[in-house]
Amino acid sequence: ARWVVIVDPIDGTRGLMYQKRPGWILTGVAAGPPPRTLADIELAVQTEIPLVKQHLSDELWAVRGQGASALRFNRLTGETVPLDPRPSTATTIAHGFAMISRFFPGNRARLAEIDDEVVESVLGPPQPGKAQLFEDQYISTGGQLYELMAGHDRFVADLRPLFERTRHGGAALCCHPYDLSTELIARELGVVVTDEHGRPLDAPLDVTSDVSWIGYANPSIRDLIEPHLRRSLGRRGLVG
Repeated sequence: ARWVVIVDPIDGTRGLMYQKRPGWILTGVAAGPPPRTLADIELAVQTEIPLVKQHLSDELWAVRGQGASALRFNRLTGETVPLDPRPSTATTIAHGFAMISRFFPGNRARLAEIDDEVVESVLGPPQPGKAQLFEDQYISTGGQLYELMAGHDRFVADLRPLFERTRHGGAALCCHPYDLSTELIARELGVVVTDEHGRPLDAPLDVTSDVSWIGYANPSIRDLIEPHLRRSLGRRGLVG
């Protein structure tokens, strides 16, 4: 095959079904022949499926090494205007949005424990009557990447597969390569996306592999969080 294409026709189905959050159409294209991995994707396109009451819809795309572009479409007028997504330039997670994904029963308590441990290592113990930071459990990997790209979130980690691999917890639905088929767009915009070892994502372009991923809005946020996160995961035997 000349090209290998991986598509998630609706990422965020449940939120869209209940009209809570937009869903996304995700597409990644890699030069063939197979087998290919996420690291081989050369073109990515991400299109928002808006809520019924939402009249604006965003589309983002990127070609490797050529940066990213975006448009905003007005469903009421048919007008399309350029969009300039910019990841956060903050150097701290304090008073921002930062989180570890824990969507489903089974490992939520363990994931929350890691989340709290990392935050306390970075920001110190919680203070009475103060909100150190906030979280937004957007049940859509494409949506989470968008929140990083748009400058809304500063740190997101989806570590569910680590518990599956090490049998530290119950079975869970995990992220798959098609969910991450547009992470190229985030990287072209300056978001740092890694696996649990701090390496670029290289999962095979299939529909079955479980994939852990960590997104940092910028290198400063990575330098701030990564050592504490790796230490927390290492203490639990989740990474070597």
